[in-house]
Amino acid sequence: MICVSVGRTRLKMMRKEHEALAQAGAELVELRLDWIKQISDISVLLKNRPTPTVVTCRRAEDRGRWRGTEEERQTLLRSAIVDGVDFVDLEVDIAKKIPRYGRTKRIISYHNFEETPANLNEIYEQMSDHDADVLKIVTMANSPADGVRMLELVANAEKPTVGFCMGEFGLFTRLLCKKYGSPFTYASFSSERELAPGQISFTEMLKLYRYQNINSETRVFGVLGDPIAHSYSPRIHNDAFAREGINAVYLPFRISEQHFEDSLKALKRLNVDGYSVTIPHKQRVTKFADHLDPEISTIGATNTLYKNNRGIWFAANTDYEAAMATLKQAVTEAGWPEGSFKDRKVLILGTGGVARAIGLGIVNGGGHLTIAGRTRSKVKELADHLKCLHCTWENRGAQTPDVLINCTPIGMFPNMDESPFEPNWIKDNMVVFDTIYNPENTLLIKHARQRKCYIASGLEMFVRQAAAQFECFTGQKAPLDQMRSSLRGAISLVKTTQESESES
Repeated sequence: MICVSVGRTRLKMMRKEHEALAQAGAELVELRLDWIKQISDISVLLKNRPTPTVVTCRRAEDRGRWRGTEEERQTLLRSAIVDGVDFVDLEVDIAKKIPRYGRTKRIISYHNFEETPANLNEIYEQMSDHDADVLKIVTMANSPADGVRMLELVANAEKPTVGFCMGEFGLFTRLLCKKYGSPFTYASFSSERELAPGQISFTEMLKLYRYQNINSETRVFGVLGDPIAHSYSPRIHNDAFAREGINAVYLPFRISEQHFEDSLKALKRLNVDGYSVTIPHKQRVTKFADHLDPEISTIGATNTLYKNNRGIWFAANTDYEAAMATLKQAVTEAGWPEGSFKDRKVLILGTGGVARAIGLGIVNGGGHLTIAGRTRSKVKELADHLKCLHCTWENRGAQTPDVLINCTPIGMFPNMDESPFEPNWIKDNMVVFDTIYNPENTLLIKHARQRKCYIASGLEMFVRQAAAQFECFTGQKAPLDQMRSSLRGAISLVKTTQESESES
């Protein structure tokens, strides 16, 4: 069950949002009374309420907005109990001052907005002595390992316990707490109005992560990176799981470089079955694999980590095959013999993990490869690794390649008015591959189309590498069309939302 938090300054608007949530299928709603500017009578909120309701009134010291006296606050909570509210949320330090009355159930809560204390179990034991129907423990995660400890507490709790971590590092706990026995979790009314750090919107809980379907048997997958908040991978994979009827959820795991090894070791205790791996972890993640696919040692980067049914971990790079398939499609359209770029001049811009994977494919396919990048030491290191040529970033326009491949973020949303290659450097009928997928039609691609070039799409590559990951994770053929549609839909939704916000 999802408890949706509502905070508005006026009683009328709070009631209106409560009714809207009921129509959207909400089963439990939290009314944050500390948000209301003037409260004379809360019965208007509770009479004929459209769903079961939690009443909460947070003090400033608990990151709430209450500005009255503590006596007035406790009187307000007692009034809600007398009015027969379904749940009242009481901080652990005042729980014994407000006795049980009527049918109202008591949520005894502990919040820590700075850290996840080492003595979680001790805190839990102390809270158990406060006549609770539900214990609620919410802390700030400073690494994913904090979230793992929280979920282990929930799994071992003797009383019904809502436990999760705030912040990006703890986002996964808001979803997985159900798998480990939490009676409910918390969501915001909308993505624009989170009432706690890292809170997920009710719509995302239902439509993106399918929270209502998570249970103790749900398999867990995710994407590792930093930053990770704007990854489209959860949308693609979760839609694919839904399409194929697979009991699994795919989550974002933000992991900093500082905490990488400790985080991966901790997450093993949750039996996560596989990860997509992105910046900045593509090279360091290989040490956690028992078996490396042949390309890994040459590419020097991994984008997929998964285990089989015997618990053996494999490292793969699905960028390689996805890029080659996408590039071959464009080369075939260009009419080159057998869809080959053998003996063709190829210029790659960039030196990251994707550039390594594509560069290997070019060299293996007999192309004459040149690498260009803005950091000379990295350019030389990659060129030496692939045994190919390199040039300075300033000299990239003089290369006259048959195939141009952009592996830099130049032109990526929101900086869509930039291009890594001047339009007058582009030859007619060359093959141009931009690995950026948001937007799908970058400025580079627009210039290339004007010169009647053959286009390889970054969106197509992204979908193909995700499809290959899906097959690694599940052993099933990926719904490629579904994944392609999901990515386009997600990009369009974000664009529409941001344009609406800028207009308002």
